[in-house]
Amino acid sequence: MSAGQISEGPGCITWWGFSPACDLMDMGEERCKGEVNVLLVGSADLRHILKTMAGLQDSERLHVSPQNSCVSLGLLLLLLLSAESKHACVVLLQVWVVESSMEVIARQLLLLYLALMPQESMGNKEKTEVFLELFGNSEIRSQTAETLKCAASQLLLSVTELQETPTHSCLNTTQLKFRERDELARIFKAWLQPQPSSSVLMPKAWDYRVREHLGRRYNCKSGSFDWDLIMKLHEKGCGVISKHEYVRWRERGLAFEMREGTYQITNPTLISSRVFNQQGNKVALRGYWGDIVSSPFLAFGIETNDQSLLKKQNGQHIKTAQDVSFANVQMLFQALSSQQSCCSDTAAAEPTDRKSVGIRDLMQLNGAAVTFLSTDALRKLPEKQKHSNFFKAIYFSASCAHQLGPMLRQIAAPDAVLVVELAKYILDLNREQEAGFERQVASIALEAGFEPWLEGRTSTAHAVFRKQKKLSC
Repeated sequence: MSAGQISEGPGCITWWGFSPACDLMDMGEERCKGEVNVLLVGSADLRHILKTMAGLQDSERLHVSPQNSCVSLGLLLLLLLSAESKHACVVLLQVWVVESSMEVIARQLLLLYLALMPQESMGNKEKTEVFLELFGNSEIRSQTAETLKCAASQLLLSVTELQETPTHSCLNTTQLKFRERDELARIFKAWLQPQPSSSVLMPKAWDYRVREHLGRRYNCKSGSFDWDLIMKLHEKGCGVISKHEYVRWRERGLAFEMREGTYQITNPTLISSRVFNQQGNKVALRGYWGDIVSSPFLAFGIETNDQSLLKKQNGQHIKTAQDVSFANVQMLFQALSSQQSCCSDTAAAEPTDRKSVGIRDLMQLNGAAVTFLSTDALRKLPEKQKHSNFFKAIYFSASCAHQLGPMLRQIAAPDAVLVVELAKYILDLNREQEAGFERQVASIALEAGFEPWLEGRTSTAHAVFRKQKKLSC
């Protein structure tokens, strides 16, 4: 039933991205100002959302004056209305998310829920540990499993409520179709009460994937792991990923081991279905079908502004990718906490038990919102006049780059920036295939009305384009 060894490495569902987090408001010729709409297509996880929201500066939040020519009249009216309602917050950054799988959206909702838990319920240190554990571990501790169930129960209530306005501005699922919300409800129920008949033993599922990927090399898998780490990841600038943590993840899917404890409960958020053709019949199998080669360290663990985390001694990194991931995520959470809006109920809330943290009790961020769109939304966005020249920043993952098309001309703002993830960290590809992918992305982007912008390219993991002036409206 193998789908082929080349496709087995990255898998058929993307649980995390193949590039470091970036602030999408800071990728253009100058930092985006005023009301900013950001479109994410297939980003897989929260890394760009968290870094972009955490990067909101004081001047980009509620401090709006009529003299600010970048702010629309509608936004000023919203500011006046917010003074009358403690639940109305001015939104300057609106993130719109399109994914191809409801399992991925369910995970993003879960991780956003954790990120927005008030410190009265969970401190930033513990929150960071739980976040990374659910984000990148195939198996989790019993304490984390309980936190997951509490979060799933609240998310289930949120998606099953029939209302036109979102329960929380950063967990907006009102734009999803009813069947998609039903699918989310099914996923959250499965996290709460996994059925014995459909339960997956992660060690067995993980080992199956490794065997399928390595084939005859399985008996000398340690050599294959070393090769991928030293000759590929380290050569690509990921020297902070240590051999111990990478091999541990490759062998059993355990990326982050920050606390002493037993990691033996299957992480249900990493379980999905995959359809195989078996003797002419289509059979759906539950298992782990995500990345088994590149690692979740790429999202938060290979780049940092704190250069002390990248120091070396005798040619070896002192810190690990786990250390960098923890520091980066904790810093992002601290930034979000500082942006907690004055219209949030949690600002003066009494300490509460984490089991009682409802969606409305989560932190309300000052000037930021996240909306999840239907899986087919990309082709429908140009059909609505309100989306004309709408998005100032557009992001496409490597797995969704083929969806780039002329419709982007209609929905992109005149000064829009397009960021496309490249195949640098998809380790099953060779250098020629990587270069070929980059050329293809440039060609598709040009056909869509975007030209390369080398000045905006701060990383070889992404290609950056800007809208061609002659095609601007």
